[in-house]
Amino acid sequence: MAKTKLLDSLNIYILLSAIGLLTMGLMAIYSATYGNEAVASNFTKQIVAASLGLCVVMFIAYMPSKYISSSAYIFYGITIILLILVKLIGRKISGQTSWFSIGGFGIQPSEFAKITVVLVLANYITSKHNETDITKPRDFFIAILFVLLPVGLIMLQPDMGTALVFLAVTLPVLYWTGMPNYILFIIVAPVVAAICAFLGVWFFIASLCMILLVLVFLKRNLLVSSSVLSGCIVAGLSVNLIYNRFQPYQQKRIMAMFNPEADALGSGYNVIQSKIAIGSGGLWGKGFLQGTQTQLKYIPEQWTDFIFCMVGEEFGFVGSVIVVFLLLTIIWQAIHIAYQCKNQYLSICCIGFATIFTFHMLINLCMTMGMMPVIGIPLPFMSYGVSFLLSNMIMLGIILNAYRNRKEYI
Repeated sequence: MAKTKLLDSLNIYILLSAIGLLTMGLMAIYSATYGNEAVASNFTKQIVAASLGLCVVMFIAYMPSKYISSSAYIFYGITIILLILVKLIGRKISGQTSWFSIGGFGIQPSEFAKITVVLVLANYITSKHNETDITKPRDFFIAILFVLLPVGLIMLQPDMGTALVFLAVTLPVLYWTGMPNYILFIIVAPVVAAICAFLGVWFFIASLCMILLVLVFLKRNLLVSSSVLSGCIVAGLSVNLIYNRFQPYQQKRIMAMFNPEADALGSGYNVIQSKIAIGSGGLWGKGFLQGTQTQLKYIPEQWTDFIFCMVGEEFGFVGSVIVVFLLLTIIWQAIHIAYQCKNQYLSICCIGFATIFTFHMLINLCMTMGMMPVIGIPLPFMSYGVSFLLSNMIMLGIILNAYRNRKEYI
């Protein structure tokens, strides 16, 4: 009876998957920093963060859900203030002013801003007092402003990778709350056209043809269809102009995605070494602390964004599949809870957090395998970073809270 009651209030699949990822992440960080005295403390810091994170998960999972929703605007305001302060008095690392240094730990406000943006969007959309209707232009643009404010502050740091996470989470959240298909298409179409234009003229022309066919299928009026198609053309033609405004290192990272060998000792170096590490692991891997690329430190700061290539080298294809499976389990369970949850606020939060985990996983894996530009997106629950890990655990706690209260309307 006690076991049944526990399983009914705690999603054991999510909890065990998170613990599995934390364990593999700690092993990977230990291996990546082994023999490097300058960063040996990173492993200890990650253990502290993981232990604290597990306590935070259980605390949030069993706290009254009304406190999560009622504090959304307060925490959103705090993160906005911190994003302003970090630009003024924060610590500059690798060209980005994104961290406060407190007691030897680096605190990154933008990681916690991801959470508060989802919370405040969910609060605004489900507010009975405002009677929000996301299909109305006014309510839609207010919701977008909640996202654009932290994005603008993060771009000033500058941190394009983190800013992209906010933009990626917005559409699924709005779509989940009733945004019509054609509005979603209107937003996505120019992005698709721009990407295709970057790939080449014929890709751009093909994308415009596909967009035109979709517009015909949606049967919108001529003015709307013409405006959307014009916007897509402008977006495509603006690609080169925008690309030329990027910093030289950003341009090199983008080009390294298509041809890393062109700058094998520069922008393409990490990607090349990462692919070698993953490919050399084979089926079962070389064994813990036996990876050549990892132990000889061929990949700079591997314990952060490139932690997955250590898994591929030392734990092989099997270890890599286990990591992906555990991440997908958390994401799938979060989406399933969103479907089950009768509390709309918590349901939206689950979708938002599932989107964040999905975006981080896909971009990080594609980065390490040379399929995406290196934009500084860490792997959930595994990459080193106190703020990143704690933010992951907070999101996990809210998802578990939604599971525990999935049958409650309030």
